[in-house]
Amino acid sequence: MNVLELKMNFISVRNYEPADVNELLDFARQAYLRGQMTIAQYRDIIRELEAAGACTPHYKGEYVGL
Repeated sequence: MNVLELKMNFISVRNYEPADVNELLDFARQAYLRGQMTIAQYRDIIRELEAAGACTPHYKGEYVGL
């Protein structure tokens, strides 16, 4: 799986396009935790998304709903 496939999967599941790369980053994490991609695929996708500007929250207060 690559970023393009991840984005197409996102659109298929959620029925809308991701607003930004952070939304794809979260979706990739969920897909990995559900066993839908290997660790190697996950690392490659995370690397690509971070190069495109994605970032993870650094503390709990940045997560929505916490």
